[in-house]
Amino acid sequence: MVAVRENFPRFTPEEYFAWEEQQLDRHEYINGEVYAMSGGTKNHSDVAGNFLILLKSHLRGSGCKTFNSDLRVNIVESTNYVYPDLSVTCNERDKATTQYITYPCLIIEVLSPSTEAYDRGNKFRMYRQNPVLQEYVLVDADSVSIEMFRKNDGNNWQIINYQAGDLVELKSVDLTFSIEDVYEGIIFE
Repeated sequence: MVAVRENFPRFTPEEYFAWEEQQLDRHEYINGEVYAMSGGTKNHSDVAGNFLILLKSHLRGSGCKTFNSDLRVNIVESTNYVYPDLSVTCNERDKATTQYITYPCLIIEVLSPSTEAYDRGNKFRMYRQNPVLQEYVLVDADSVSIEMFRKNDGNNWQIINYQAGDLVELKSVDLTFSIEDVYEGIIFE
């Protein structure tokens, strides 16, 4: 999904939360400005759903929580709020909030032509501010391809590419699965 700048007045975070509760659509909040989130495709929804099922099944009973695109992530040490496609937190501090999490260990974005530049660029720049985030996963909705950014021991981000036939390893949540599990039932045009 892509964020589109709306012509609304600048909001405080409190005004944003109150205002968005009254809206039919979701909006990201960056530096006091509101950006509408557009809808996705069937493949986008299916890929995100398949990934959600994998994560929720694996993490059941672990104390970690998996969230879909309906929950905001607060960019740490800021008043910016974004909607990733999927996020996982195992951090106790996130139990104190109901409208967002701040300390995800894993964030997953499903790419589309309209979101790819934002997800790879500005959004990833914001996510990287979080010292708790261990992995940032970009999933292609139009082909069997996953690109993972993993923080190494030196706090540098390394890139791992997965394609058809590969096993994907998410160290942040101790999960390994076949890439085909994410693309189950997907029909590419």
